[in-house]
Amino acid sequence: MTDPDGKRADWPVELRGVTETVVATRGPNDRWNLAALGVHAPADGGPATATTFGNTRTRRNFHREGGGYVQFVDDPVVFADAALSISESEESVVEGATAWARVDAEQTGSEADGDTRLEHWALRPVESDVVRESPFAVNRGFYAVVETTVAASRLGVDGYDTETLRERLRYFADVARNCGGDREREAIERVREHADGDW
Repeated sequence: MTDPDGKRADWPVELRGVTETVVATRGPNDRWNLAALGVHAPADGGPATATTFGNTRTRRNFHREGGGYVQFVDDPVVFADAALSISESEESVVEGATAWARVDAEQTGSEADGDTRLEHWALRPVESDVVRESPFAVNRGFYAVVETTVAASRLGVDGYDTETLRERLRYFADVARNCGGDREREAIERVREHADGDW
């Protein structure tokens, strides 16, 4: 899925709204750091975009390497580990990725949100592949896992009410357990391990 000039490729999936992905960026130790990254669909003919929050490894590696591998995963455990822990791999594409895109990342702006520095990035795929095509199945449990990772990542951050976040965690953990399968239930336990499990 690379253009003949080798400079641009298509995204391997249709991007709509904000698509939650796992991004792999190469660190100074030559290992691939895995993290969650919300990718905003292109608007008005522009590139897809993303925002990094704070002095993360993803931000530093984007600056150092100029890009990484955006991956589309359907395993909630892989997503939860990437979202809430320091997770590294020898490989740029995680096992279980259904599709991926190697992207150039260009910083397009920055701003402060309290004490947190936000940096905005344009993401342009230069290579992509569909690893596994499978029918799309909506599983409320998987999306509930995503919501728990968002709430857990905001615990202890100024501007967010801790008890409100804990209520969200409890609610979505129940949804994941009741509407998900074994992997969703395992993912919720990973969220408890990676974050403050007292909720």
